[in-house]
Formats: sequence, structure tokens, C-alpha cells
Amino acid sequence: MIYIGIDPGTHTGVAVWDTIEGQFLSIETLPIHRALEKVKRFYNDNKELFDICVFFEDARQRKWYGKESNAKLQGAGSVKRDCSIWEDFCKDEKISYLALPPIKGGTKVSESYFKTISRWKGKTSNHARDAAMLVIGR
Repeated sequence: MIYIGIDPGTHTGVAVWDTIEGQFLSIETLPIHRALEKVKRFYNDNKELFDICVFFEDARQRKWYGKESNAKLQGAGSVKRDCSIWEDFCKDEKISYLALPPIKGGTKVSESYFKTISRWKGKTSNHARDAAMLVIGR
């Protein structure tokens, strides 16, 4: 089975996890339109070989709120819109998906810690690591 982790946003994190091999096939950060294209292409090229499921962090399910600036709140609104786009995309393409609520403290791991737990050798952005953390070890 292949799990694709998505951290929605202007800089969309995309991580492809092979559950059989227990390793990442790719981890990257892309604009949303390129991330959608990548997932669609990967799904269409591999749906006969693997079961594929997309996991995305769904900001619409966030349950905690602290002191935040107006700019952060506006950014959160656009991420919520992006979550709707991912959900609609998966439904339209008939791709299995799971919209996960954000977990306070469950993301934003350091690059060095991430390399230790994932064995990933390449560079990663915080968005890519957040996407990877949604699927690693599942």
C-alpha cells in the first residue's frame, strides 16, 4: 500500500510512503497545483499496482486556538480552503483519503530529528516534514 501525506498550504508538503518497504519514495514541497498534478499522475500510474490513500492535515478540524494575529488567522482561512480543495479533488478522482485533524505538537519536527526517524537523506522543508509525519510508520 502507498500512503501520500499532504500538508496543505501555499507551500504544499507531499510525502509518498511505501508501507511494504517501510520507506519514503519521495518527499518535497510544491505549489498546490503541482501537488495536485503529482498526486493525480502518481495515482493514475500506480493504481493497478498498489492501493493508494491520501492523508491530509485538515485545518477545518482544528480544536485549539491561542492568541493569533489577524495575518495568521487569514492564513488559516486559506489553508482551510486548500483542505476543501484536497477533499474535492480526492472525491472527484476517486482516490481514497483520510482528512486528519491537526495534532498540537504533532508536527514541526527538526530536520535532524526527521532524518533520524525516517532514514531520509535528502533536504526537507518544514512543510514536507509535516506531510511525511502524517504517514510515516503507518
